[in-house]
Amino acid sequence: MPWPRTWQCTRAPCASSSIRRIVASSADISVAIVAGEPSGDVLAARLLSGLRPQLPQARFHGIGGPAMMEHGFESQWPMDKLTVRGLLAVIPRYREIKGIQNMLRDQLLAQRPDVFIGADYPGFNLGLEMQLKAAGIPTVHYIGPQIWAWRGGRIKKIIKAVSHMLVVFPFEEEIYRKAGVPVSYVGHPLAELVPLVPDEAGARRLLGLPEVANVVTIMPGSRMSEIKYNTVAFMKAARLLQKRDRSLKFVAPMAGEKQRQYFLQLVSEAGLQDVEIKLLDGQSHTAIAAADAVMVASGTASLEVALFKKPMVIAYKMMALEWQILRHFGYQPWIGLPNILARDFLVPELLQDAASPENLAEAMWRQLSDAPHRLHLAERFTEMHHSLLRNSAQESAAAVMKVLKK
Repeated sequence: MPWPRTWQCTRAPCASSSIRRIVASSADISVAIVAGEPSGDVLAARLLSGLRPQLPQARFHGIGGPAMMEHGFESQWPMDKLTVRGLLAVIPRYREIKGIQNMLRDQLLAQRPDVFIGADYPGFNLGLEMQLKAAGIPTVHYIGPQIWAWRGGRIKKIIKAVSHMLVVFPFEEEIYRKAGVPVSYVGHPLAELVPLVPDEAGARRLLGLPEVANVVTIMPGSRMSEIKYNTVAFMKAARLLQKRDRSLKFVAPMAGEKQRQYFLQLVSEAGLQDVEIKLLDGQSHTAIAAADAVMVASGTASLEVALFKKPMVIAYKMMALEWQILRHFGYQPWIGLPNILARDFLVPELLQDAASPENLAEAMWRQLSDAPHRLHLAERFTEMHHSLLRNSAQESAAAVMKVLKK
């Protein structure tokens, strides 16, 4: 189906004649975008859903995944060529990834797109953005690197690399503005995908779970390295909880078949087949909505759990060397996004050696049994949800249009 050729400007930032001229002549506009992993693909796809109606004839190209391609994006390399998990996993792939970066840089310097947008993936995109900006090509980076959590010195590189930063947490706007980086807070896309009042009963019906039983959702991570280090501790904790309360039901959403098979392999090797657990194909939001409490690896998934207003225990284990690097460069007292946003230990964080099955089980039991604590969390998470809720597709597209106007 062809993209619509007309667009009615209704927002104040779009009212200027210069932006109307951009829309009218969008056939001549080239927008380059790079997403290096599935989360960036989804992020960029939402941005494209806001940009495409305003630039119906523009060319959107670079590196992306299936979600972006649904909006007419041309991916010049498969996105999975860039997808690397973990701090150390990049080493054996460095030459290949650097080669792609160099080829893309040369191509973009020759083509001179009207704007380059890096969808997260800072290790790759910031270096590319620095070279493009130095050549006079405007650059936008979508999702500010977490300089407030670790490696704050990256701000020097960001200043050289980024013409405009799009941030997804309210407190980040002031951080980048003080550093002299033009910035827009556009809201967090996840806040739009999760209802303010989740339907727990409906989720349980979809999953065939009883409405009255206590349900625990286990989320050891979507990356193979996360599954490797977290699965056994999570499942041993589940066994301890099941011994404490035989009525407990466990579910675990799997990101894909490869993750499912690896999870089952680890469970079998650890002799944990006796733990009754329902594995799901995807359906992570349904699994969270159905839960009374969630055992979750740190990362974006912990924010999803907070948006569903569910009690949780955040736990994370990793390679020993990665843990030492994180401890050396990190300077926040929290690693879980719900705690970082609250500036408080709202939910327990059990990291590395502290993430023992016994500690996990004890912390999860409190999340299941402490009714006043559960109510307090729901109130705080509702406030958090409202603070993150914007029309991110519209807001991010408006910011990009301003960059194009300059």
